[in-house]
Amino acid sequence: MYPTFSGSAKSRRQVNLSGRNNNPFASYGSSKPAATTQPASSAVAHAQQERILRENERRRPPAAARIQRTWRGHKSRCSSNRIWRQYWDEQEAWGTAGVQQGPYATEAEALQQLRLLAQFASSKLEQDTQRICHFAHRYLSTASSNLIHPTDAWIYPSSRLAKAVYRTSRTASFGSLPSKAVAELVDLLAMLASISAPFLATYSEDYYQTINLAVKHCPAVKPFRRAVTALLDHAGQANNAAYLGFGSVYLTQAVLPGFDQDLVDLVGSIDYAPLVGAVDHWVAAQTNQQLLKFNDSEDRLLWLLSRLIFIHQNTKRKHDTTETRDSNYVNVISRLISVLSREIGQRLDTIDRRLSSGSEAITGGPRPSASKRLPAFVQKQLLSLINQASISSLLAKLQAENTSSDSANEAHKASAEASALASYVLTLLRVFPQRKGDIQMWLYRGSVNRTLPATKYFYQAANSTSVFRSIQDAPTNAIRFLASEKPGLPSGLDKNGSTARDRDRTEEDWRIILLFLELCTFAFQVMDDEEFLSGSSKPLPHASQTRQSALPLSDIENLTTFLKNLAFAMYYYATDIAGKPANVNRHSLAAYFGKDELRQTLFNEAEERLEEQDVGGVNGMTVDYVKGLVVGVLRMIYQRDSRRKFLPKDHWLMTKYFEMDRFISAVVEEEEHGRQVEESYDALEDQTEGSARVDNDTDSEAEDLALIVGTQRTRNLRHSERLKSQQRKASKRKYLESVTPRLKILENMPFFIPFHTRVEIFRQFVNLDQFHRRETDDADEWRYRMMNSVTGNISKHRATVRREQIFDDAYKQFYDLNEGLKEPIQIRFVDQFGTVEEGIDGGGVTKEFLTSITNEAFGATNGLESLFIENDQHLLFPNPSAVEERKETLRQSMLTEGSPDWNETIRDLLRRYEFLGRIVGKCLYEGILIDIHFAPFFLLKWALTGGSGSASKESGYRANLNDLRDLDESLYQGLLQLKNYPGDVETDFSLNFAVTDTLDLSPTQTKTITRELRPGGENIPVTNGNCLFYIASIAKYRLQLQPERQTSAFLRGLGTIISPSWLSMFNQSELQTLIGGSGAEVSIADLRKNTQYGGIYVIGDDGMEHPSIQLFWKVMESLDMADVAKVLKFVTSTPRAPLLGFGNLTPRFSIRDSGSDQTRLPSTSTCVNLLKLPIYRDEKVLKDRLLYSINAGAGFNLS
Repeated sequence: MYPTFSGSAKSRRQVNLSGRNNNPFASYGSSKPAATTQPASSAVAHAQQERILRENERRRPPAAARIQRTWRGHKSRCSSNRIWRQYWDEQEAWGTAGVQQGPYATEAEALQQLRLLAQFASSKLEQDTQRICHFAHRYLSTASSNLIHPTDAWIYPSSRLAKAVYRTSRTASFGSLPSKAVAELVDLLAMLASISAPFLATYSEDYYQTINLAVKHCPAVKPFRRAVTALLDHAGQANNAAYLGFGSVYLTQAVLPGFDQDLVDLVGSIDYAPLVGAVDHWVAAQTNQQLLKFNDSEDRLLWLLSRLIFIHQNTKRKHDTTETRDSNYVNVISRLISVLSREIGQRLDTIDRRLSSGSEAITGGPRPSASKRLPAFVQKQLLSLINQASISSLLAKLQAENTSSDSANEAHKASAEASALASYVLTLLRVFPQRKGDIQMWLYRGSVNRTLPATKYFYQAANSTSVFRSIQDAPTNAIRFLASEKPGLPSGLDKNGSTARDRDRTEEDWRIILLFLELCTFAFQVMDDEEFLSGSSKPLPHASQTRQSALPLSDIENLTTFLKNLAFAMYYYATDIAGKPANVNRHSLAAYFGKDELRQTLFNEAEERLEEQDVGGVNGMTVDYVKGLVVGVLRMIYQRDSRRKFLPKDHWLMTKYFEMDRFISAVVEEEEHGRQVEESYDALEDQTEGSARVDNDTDSEAEDLALIVGTQRTRNLRHSERLKSQQRKASKRKYLESVTPRLKILENMPFFIPFHTRVEIFRQFVNLDQFHRRETDDADEWRYRMMNSVTGNISKHRATVRREQIFDDAYKQFYDLNEGLKEPIQIRFVDQFGTVEEGIDGGGVTKEFLTSITNEAFGATNGLESLFIENDQHLLFPNPSAVEERKETLRQSMLTEGSPDWNETIRDLLRRYEFLGRIVGKCLYEGILIDIHFAPFFLLKWALTGGSGSASKESGYRANLNDLRDLDESLYQGLLQLKNYPGDVETDFSLNFAVTDTLDLSPTQTKTITRELRPGGENIPVTNGNCLFYIASIAKYRLQLQPERQTSAFLRGLGTIISPSWLSMFNQSELQTLIGGSGAEVSIADLRKNTQYGGIYVIGDDGMEHPSIQLFWKVMESLDMADVAKVLKFVTSTPRAPLLGFGNLTPRFSIRDSGSDQTRLPSTSTCVNLLKLPIYRDEKVLKDRLLYSINAGAGFNLS
């Protein structure tokens, strides 16, 4: 049976509560619409509406009762006020001709009138304003007669009347009062405050706002002086609340009522400690946006900042506060400067940024107009922060307190104060970058009389932080300390689940770490290698400060581990830190480079990421800033380890965090992706800007001209366009960082990856670039296509050069090619008799051309001027005096400086440097080795032209004392003596902050010129206190500033052929290996395996080598490495093997026969790496002839 059968055949009634007709055919075929039905949702809504109506009916009677009660109360108060007002008027004879004007007869009468007036006075009634003024007049007269001795009964009515005065000052009737009445109101307010200050302190902001409003209507000074200090003097335990209004309202005004012309008296009338404590509490409670809004157009925050600086400095002069902790002051000053840093930087018009009296200035944009410049007082106080005494004393005090702190609580407090000092100094470094060297030196020398140097002190503080220890363990731990906060989480938690207290502690840790790294950048610049490596041993009692500041090598190893992990995380986990997925995960690669809409989307999304989060909550310390700082210090240590190994083998490698089996292919993919993004952004920028697009890499000479020519509006427009272009480039850079992490690591920390892997990547990049440019790997095929192309112009890639003037002829014919020099070129040589040397260029003539032109240019042969000069080790670097020598020669030729001929001559010199850079780049691009050796400090500038913290004009290079050794050994030794001199430097050396250059105008004529290392340097003596800064200034001038134009031109040319990001994958020694080959022992087996044979030496079908070839390899195996290198130089023009083996030698090493005369010597054609070997039959004869040839120093002519 069916389980649903109930025994009854009668159908069950169905109840449909939904209001919907369940019959699907009910309305079929009918012309009338179906009957209106009510869905279930309508029924629910109807029920809800009825419920709301019932609830309203229930609430209406209580609401009506409350309204009635409120109205009765209001009516009763109005009635009472009317009665009190009437009674008060009767006592004062108000509104009659006999109104009372004199003092009150008794204290009781004054108190009674005060109570009545405080009860009924309303700011909405103008008559009540007049009554308050009348009472003020009589009350002040009474008080002057010493009839009033306030008791507790006066406190409440006094506070009520003071509040009535607050409200009255904001009405329109207040502005119509005579100045005398306003002065009496201010005096009344001061007396009321002296009576009820503890109660009025809560309303201190209203109190000082009333004073600020009153001063606009009253020129008197005396009443305002009393009013300003009255609340502060009598607030008692509520002084913090009183000082809150004093700081946040009174001190923020451009004109201080009562004390504008005498701030020193104001300092003597207030209490410094509660003031900075209250302001610190107020500032900490505000967000950055709130503070910027508070600053508004009246510069209120700037005035507060400057007044606090003035009060702090004058208080310290007036009282001995060496035992007073300044953490509150440091906190509030660093926070305010950090928030206002952009505005201060734009409006500050103070520091002369010129290096010397020359015409070249470093400017960040147009000078601010007079209306936008900072007020003189504000500017003066801000500049007073850049003071050695303030920074050094804060550090000394901090160390003294830290030394005396025994308990854990005191240690934590000392750590918090160290963090506050760190925030203060970091903010100064960011806002005043021109004085960065001074600030770092003052901090470095701040502990000169202490047992613990600043470097070691801050390392200990940094090493003890949880941030340092956690990141030192693993790179992934850095993500949670760097990641931005995620909105929408429960109050008090961030996306990592950290509480507000955890975030505060993390912020303190980061401040200490970042200040330590800033300190390292200065310390490592002035510390020589001997001092750096001696940190593990205890210094002598009278050792130099740099020696005492050296960290033990074990600490250096821990520091580098921390820096490696942190730097790796910031690049490799960039998207996790930013908290946003990379666009590459949301769109296909083709979408980026298809329609304009998607390209615009890419641009807009990258623009959104341009607003960076602060690292660890430290205001202003963005991820980009920290990247530059961390990578800079990491590179400085790596460079020392490259010179003298002191860290364990493979310490720098981070290969365990990569999939090395596919690392090369992944990097090449990222490079291709980056190239497509570059093209996409360039196309979008062309659409956005059109003809207004600004090139930020123009010559400094053109920049200077732009600052001179044109109106202020023109310069401002140019500056605005430059800023827009910089913003677009920054957005592009940030996007590339998120989608090309391996590539960015290679550019900034190449030492994370083995050298040979990077060389393979470099060659892959070159091959990829060649394919994109030529669409083929064969040079002859490219030439054929160009000759048959309508737009092709192969003639530009051909040149005829005279052997005795190769550089000049090539410069004239190839300079205009620019990056077209990457393509295959064809050279025809003309000998000394004017005869064209015929031949087919299969790559060999190009090689001979490149080796010949580099030998001529770097050797300054054939009467060429010295573009490059040698140091004591015969290593090359750009002639630092070349531009100045050329200028002086032009002056002697009576040319006017700045004339067209003058400018063209200087440009021609710089173009020659640029062309020489292209030639070296061409050698690297084609894989042709040249026997040229550059100075390490010059090669280091190549390595630093790429990466996030660098630019095409070597701005990433940090000059230091050790690099001077590669420039001038005698100068290096002299500066070492100065640095370690125990006596009086000023008296014994008589140096100043100026340097003398000697210009060689001819073999018999020289001239000396003097340049200042800082403004007014000739009048600034070098002392024991500033000698470190002098050393750093000398190093920067000699290594960076003096050769800047020559070096920039060379690197610009080099970067035209070889991308700066490719160069940044190598350090200075590795770059030298790329240029000239590996200095390792030559593998005879590898050379033999990759040798090609010609003539009768060709290997036949039997696979056997010719007997003479067998003798040749037997002789080669018997030679020592020095002779093998000579053989290589004899054949290939360079004594070293290619980095990736002889399989990568271009053209291949080749041997062919040259007759059977046993007396004939071997000869070569170095242009094609060809050895012409006679058919020798005796091993001894072959060896003697070969050694004679390679030691004779000739090749082709020995044939």
